[in-house]
Amino acid sequence: MSAVPHQGCDRAIAAAAGAPEVTPAPADHPRIVLATTILASSLAFIDGSVVNVGLPAIGRSLHADGGVLSWIINGYLLPLSALLLLGGAAGDRFGRRRILVLGVALFALASAWCALAPTATLLVAGRIVQGAGAALLMPNSLAILGTHFQGEARGRAIGIWAAVGAAAGAIGPLLGGWLVDVTGWRAIFFINLPLAAATIVLALRYLRADAPAAGDLRTDDAATGLARAAARPAATLDIAGAATASIGLAALTWGLTVATSGAGLHWQSGLGIVVGVVLMLLFLRVEQRAGDSAILPLSLFHSHSFSGLNLMTFLLYGALGALLLVLPFVLIEYDHYSASEAGAALLPLPVVIALASSTMGRLAGKLGPRLPLTAGPIIVAAGFMLAMRIGGGSYWTTTLPAMLVIAIGMAVAVAPLTTAVLSSVDAAHSGVASGFNSAVARAGGLFTTALLAAVLGAQGAALLDAFHVAALACAVTALASAGCAYRWIAA
Repeated sequence: MSAVPHQGCDRAIAAAAGAPEVTPAPADHPRIVLATTILASSLAFIDGSVVNVGLPAIGRSLHADGGVLSWIINGYLLPLSALLLLGGAAGDRFGRRRILVLGVALFALASAWCALAPTATLLVAGRIVQGAGAALLMPNSLAILGTHFQGEARGRAIGIWAAVGAAAGAIGPLLGGWLVDVTGWRAIFFINLPLAAATIVLALRYLRADAPAAGDLRTDDAATGLARAAARPAATLDIAGAATASIGLAALTWGLTVATSGAGLHWQSGLGIVVGVVLMLLFLRVEQRAGDSAILPLSLFHSHSFSGLNLMTFLLYGALGALLLVLPFVLIEYDHYSASEAGAALLPLPVVIALASSTMGRLAGKLGPRLPLTAGPIIVAAGFMLAMRIGGGSYWTTTLPAMLVIAIGMAVAVAPLTTAVLSSVDAAHSGVASGFNSAVARAGGLFTTALLAAVLGAQGAALLDAFHVAALACAVTALASAGCAYRWIAA
């Protein structure tokens, strides 16, 4: 999935970390601190998009079928979706710099593992470790902005971080396609190693060590806040909740992947789906008993707007994730694009979103969130209907119009979605609410990828037919997300 559509969700986490009541000490080297957080988050953003254009080459090299190819994507998305909130909580407890460095190091080791993997099974295992590393580094790279900057400087830092992240999302498919064409698919993992090494060196040199949670530094006196944080017992990490959610998502994803691949629905895939559903229901029970220590406080769902926004997010980003996965695959396998050309074909999406989101954010401030959050997904659905024309024709008359319409629809929805999520809960829960919304966006991509095994396993005319069916299903899903916005979001 592209990094750019997630910028609104992830930026909200950083904004929440920089709540007005917090006054951190200014960073000694603000530009280097900002560069360090950008480098760290760019690892996860770029890797989340470059692998999509490399899937055909990976499949041929490792003799992987559609089900295995979908797991190369979901192996990354699964731990990232399930552990994102836990990664932020670990940073609050053990120190954000420490967890950031740990996440980057884990990500780098997993990247080397993926680059050297001799089999598809070992590649999937490496992707799982990569996702766990990303879940540690992403929330803490954002939270560090809140603890090293204050006032207007914090807002500028967050804005720069978001803009560079958008650029990384745009460059990712292009870079990945070029690397696949020139040096082979393994290079898309090797390139992470120097970036990770630079991030670790800068973090250890310029980031403050073991900063407490931003809320521990009150406006009265920073030293007093530090003393209080040291004296107060550390918050309990919700390991049971994270484990239950992770195993439940894994079982459900595995069952759906097998059921939609050549194997079809049988007792094993059915058992996986049932176990996944049962564990997700158990997760809700675990979170209810965990109370304030839960990674997902269930009290958030007392807000109908919050529930509706997250259902809308799941549907809209699930549809978008499906497109970003299967479109380059179809362009390469059916229309015989090079990997570089397939990556370039995705470029209109992040460019339009990056250019138009700020304008739409201001417009949504005047109109309220309901109208843009309803209109945006409807426009996206129209783009998916246009995508049913892709295959065998000119890029300029088939792929480009669909990408532009989808991009415009996403630009209409992204900024208002961030604002609406933060407004749907009280200020004390804004951080976890925005973090959960970001995890939901990625979980949408997780489940749609699991359902696309049949598309990734098809060839020739069957591949094009399967893609058109998927595009139609995505259009319906986008319309359903518009219905959620209209039904549950206040005008």
